[in-house]
Amino acid sequence: MLIKLPRSSDCKAAEITPEHLYFSRRKLLGASLAGFAVSALPGLGRAAEASRYSDVDVGAAPGWFSEKLGATRWQAVTVQGEAITPFKDATHYNNFYEFGPDKGDPAANADSLPTEPWSVVIDGEVGKPGRYALEDFVKPYQLEERIYRLRCVEAWSMVIPWLGFPLAQVLKQVEPTSKARYVRFETLDDPQHMPGQRSGFALIDWPYREGLRLDEAMHPLAILAVGMYGRELPNQNGAPLRLVVPWKYGFKSIKSIVRISLVAEQPGTTWQGLAPTEYGFYANVNPQVDHPRWSQARERRLPSGLFSPNVRDTQMFNGYADEVASLYTGLDLRKNY
Repeated sequence: MLIKLPRSSDCKAAEITPEHLYFSRRKLLGASLAGFAVSALPGLGRAAEASRYSDVDVGAAPGWFSEKLGATRWQAVTVQGEAITPFKDATHYNNFYEFGPDKGDPAANADSLPTEPWSVVIDGEVGKPGRYALEDFVKPYQLEERIYRLRCVEAWSMVIPWLGFPLAQVLKQVEPTSKARYVRFETLDDPQHMPGQRSGFALIDWPYREGLRLDEAMHPLAILAVGMYGRELPNQNGAPLRLVVPWKYGFKSIKSIVRISLVAEQPGTTWQGLAPTEYGFYANVNPQVDHPRWSQARERRLPSGLFSPNVRDTQMFNGYADEVASLYTGLDLRKNY
């Protein structure tokens, strides 16, 4: 079954190229026909879905993930327009300070993180609090592929095919009380396996914390991801469970989640606590509000290089204004950055 989000600001099928086709121009004509077949002939879709990221090393996945993958709702893909970011760029150019401050540190250091077993605590203003093994936490939900733009506050960006499910489904399941107005997220605190957490130079008060208003968290674009590029999440990208909020800067999409709390008051977040004049609670992508140390009007789309910088204009709400602008009606987005 194909999932289609027919919004004008989506990364549409016409904008996206599968990674393995992006690197092989001679396959474009044949791939165009294949893309049509996926969209028009569901009987042919499964084979195309299985091979669309054939250059990605799938590796050994947990049994629950493999079972979910077989019933995934895949987003239709053709080969015109903008390419999906190559898997290597998406997995080797990361901010995940638990593993070090440099972009290559997460890929170099995250293999040691044990992601099985993993549990998630749901607490706070909910009718059904509890601690759930990850496989039980994910079990009620069907995986969907969502191809989203990712915009970092540092003014670089990617296009990534995530595998996950709407956060709203989880929140409805745990029955928020009438006092719940915000959702607070917390990352694993494990200095033994996360060398950045034991660094004497780290200024972060671990564990990493993030938050959303409840209506933002309930928006259908906000997902919890367990995979990307047709495979489970690599450790450096937030395995085994991360948030993806595509209209906000990337630091809002917290990685390696172990706790989700529904609360009455706006929660403190890590970067807002460290530098409140630079990183606000909302962190909506906004080309009209610069970071104090650089412009947000333009962004560098990866991959890029000295002779092909791949720079483009930043879109309001990262291109998802049609879907999410109504969440902020009457809110001063310059003050509430």
